[in-house]
Amino acid sequence: MEHLSAAETARLTSSGEVSARAVTDAALERIAVADPDLNAVSRLLAAEARAEADARDASRRAGEPTGPMHGVPVVVKAEMAVAGCVTTYGGDGNSTPAITDAETVARLRRAGAVVVATTTMPEFGAFPYTESASRGVTRNPWDRTRTPGGSSGGTAAAVASGMVPVGLGGDGGGSIRIPSACCGLFGLKPQRGRVTAAPESHLWWALGTTGPLTRTVLDSAIVFDAIRGSLPSDLFAAGETGSFTQAAGREPGRLRIGWSLTPVTPGVRPDPVHVRAVEETVRLLVDLGHDVRQVDPRYPDPTAAFVPQFFGGIRAQADAVEHHDRLERRTRETYRLGSWVRPRVLTWALRRTEQVSLRANRVFDAPGGLDVLLTPAIAHRPPRVGLLDGRGTVASSLLAMPAIAYAALWNVAGNPAASVPCGTGPDGLPVAVQLVGRTDDETTLLSLSAQLEQARPWPLVAPAAR
Repeated sequence: MEHLSAAETARLTSSGEVSARAVTDAALERIAVADPDLNAVSRLLAAEARAEADARDASRRAGEPTGPMHGVPVVVKAEMAVAGCVTTYGGDGNSTPAITDAETVARLRRAGAVVVATTTMPEFGAFPYTESASRGVTRNPWDRTRTPGGSSGGTAAAVASGMVPVGLGGDGGGSIRIPSACCGLFGLKPQRGRVTAAPESHLWWALGTTGPLTRTVLDSAIVFDAIRGSLPSDLFAAGETGSFTQAAGREPGRLRIGWSLTPVTPGVRPDPVHVRAVEETVRLLVDLGHDVRQVDPRYPDPTAAFVPQFFGGIRAQADAVEHHDRLERRTRETYRLGSWVRPRVLTWALRRTEQVSLRANRVFDAPGGLDVLLTPAIAHRPPRVGLLDGRGTVASSLLAMPAIAYAALWNVAGNPAASVPCGTGPDGLPVAVQLVGRTDDETTLLSLSAQLEQARPWPLVAPAAR
C-alpha cells in the first residue's frame, strides 16, 4: 500500500482487496515517521480518520455504492474548515473548532475520502514560504534544508513525502503551483470560480481558488471532478467544461503551444535550471507533434489589480478571527499597511482585474492564438528554510517575487495554470514548468500534462522519503 496513487487506492478499497482502515492506518504510520522532520501536519486526526475509514468499510460491506475516492487518505490546508478542528489559517487567531466542514471538504468526504490531518501554512497564506511564528518552519522532503514553498507547503510536503496521495491547497498568487514546483508534484490552479469558496463567498476576491496537489495527473483530475462546482453564494462561477478525469485519459491532439522565458515581474531573472527545463520541454513537445513556437506574451502589469486584493484579503481574514491580538507581528504589520484598501478601492481593483484578464488573454484570443502557454513555474530554486525570519512585510514581499513572478498574473486573469514536474536539477531538487490554458480550458491542460507525464515520468515520492 506504500505510495499508491489515489486512483489505485480507491480501486483496491472499492473492490475489498484492501480495507479503508488498513490504508488509513498505513498513512497514519507514515505521518508518524516522516512528519517530525518535515512539520507538514498542523492537526493530526488519527481517531477521527480511523472512525471514518471504518464507516467506509461498513458501507461497502453493506453493498452501498463507493465513491471515486473511497478510502483515500487526504490532508487539508489549515485555511479550510474541517469539522471538529480549529481553522487556524496558519496562526493562533482562532480557538473554537469548526462545527461543519467547508463545502470542498464535505465533497471530498462524499466522494469517499478519509481526512487524516490539516496541514501547515504561513499565516493567512500571505507569503510563498511555509514559515510561521505559530507552527514553525516546514521543510522540503527532497532536502530538509530547503523550503517546500507555499503557501500550501504543508500539503506539498505531506504528499511529496508519501504520507498521503492527495492534499487540498489554495492558490491566491501561486500557492498551489509554487509548492508543487518545489516538491515535484502536479498542481493545477483551476479556472476562477471552478471550485466553491463556501462557506465564504470568495478567497481574496478574484485571486484565490482551491485545488489538489497530487503525484499524478489522473489523481488531480479525480479530485477536481469530486469538488468542482460553484454555489449561488460564490462571487464567481466558471464556465461549462467536460469531465476532468476523462480529459486526463485522452490524447490532447496537436496543440498550438507558445513558450516564453519572460517573467511578468520586472527585474526577476529565471535560474538557468528553469531555462533549460523550458527548452527541454519545448523539444519534447515538438517530438510529440505539437506546433510549438516562441512568443512574446506582452504581459499586462497585474500589480494594481493584485495588491489591493492581497491586502484586502488579509484584512478580511484578520477581521474574522477571534483573537486579533494573537496574530503574528508580520501579519499585524501587513494589516496596518493595507488600511488604505477601502471598499471603493476593492471595487476599482476588480474592474482593473477584468482589464488585466482581457490583455493577458490576447495571447490565446488573437487570430491564430495559442492553446497553451509554456513558461517556468518559478524563477528561483527552492530557497533555504528560514528565509523570512525576522523580516517584515516589505522585505518578505520582495523575497516572494521570484516565486510568484510567473504565477500571480494568472490569478488576476483567472485562467487555469498548472505546475508540471520535469525531473530534477543538479542540486537534486525538483524542476517544473508552468502550462497556462485558455479560459475555462482545464481539460486541455490535463490532457497535455498527462501526455508529458507518460513521455517523461517523474518520481512518485521524494527519494529521501522512500
